[in-house]
Amino acid sequence: MATLRILFTRLRTEEKLLKEAAERLGIPCELQLVSDTVFGGEPFCSQEDVVLARCVSHNQNEAVAQMLETQGIRVVNSSRVMGICGNKLTTSCVLEQAGVPQPKFLVAFTQEGALDAVERLGYPAVCKPVSGSWGRLLAKLNDRESAEAIFEHKSMLGAIHNTFYIQEYVDKGSFDVRAFVVDGEPLCAIARTSEHWITNTARGGSASNMPLDDEVSAILRSVHAAIGGEFLAIDLFKRDGQWLVNEVNDGGEFRNSIAPTGKDIPGAVVEAAWNKRR
Repeated sequence: MATLRILFTRLRTEEKLLKEAAERLGIPCELQLVSDTVFGGEPFCSQEDVVLARCVSHNQNEAVAQMLETQGIRVVNSSRVMGICGNKLTTSCVLEQAGVPQPKFLVAFTQEGALDAVERLGYPAVCKPVSGSWGRLLAKLNDRESAEAIFEHKSMLGAIHNTFYIQEYVDKGSFDVRAFVVDGEPLCAIARTSEHWITNTARGGSASNMPLDDEVSAILRSVHAAIGGEFLAIDLFKRDGQWLVNEVNDGGEFRNSIAPTGKDIPGAVVEAAWNKRR
């Protein structure tokens, strides 16, 4: 019998909610801890199954998807979508090619090049790691002195941090938006409010319902058209009346968005995944 397999390396509230939703919808489902699993060789599961990959480490999650896809197993999201969303530079390039509005960004590979980039964008600007979540290692560069200090520290953190991704700072007021797209259709959104410039709910931002209008829905669909995927969490800024796409997550957390929106996000996700079975 085909089964929806939810793979995890740390059991978070999201994975429990997904399992509960599957049971509520009558979808055969198993939670599977894969921290010690060896992938490759023997088939992991039946090709009739669908895997919802929810490993905490994005790199591990993408590796799991790649290994299972080589065995003909359907994984949600696909490793291709994970590869795009897991690298902020790749995401920005894909959105740029698709003409999706986003903050200006530049990339450099040395401290000197990074300083040149930030001065072209103007202060303040934001330095981001190309890979990461929860707002970790974001740095607001208020002036040349702070930029020099940040770039020197990053240069000592290893090769991946020597790709300097510099984004213009967007004065978004006190909030930004986290929106959810399931199976290509906008589902719901929250406004994340904080006095801090980083508004992630994981960093203390508060959440309230953000009704989806035609303008927001259109830009969310344009992101999905560019990237694909069964489940996307998309962060938006609004500046001078125009929405900009800040980041796109393929494995976003949603626990803090269910109550404000009143939407059954886990139910929508497991249903979309289940409908992808062969």
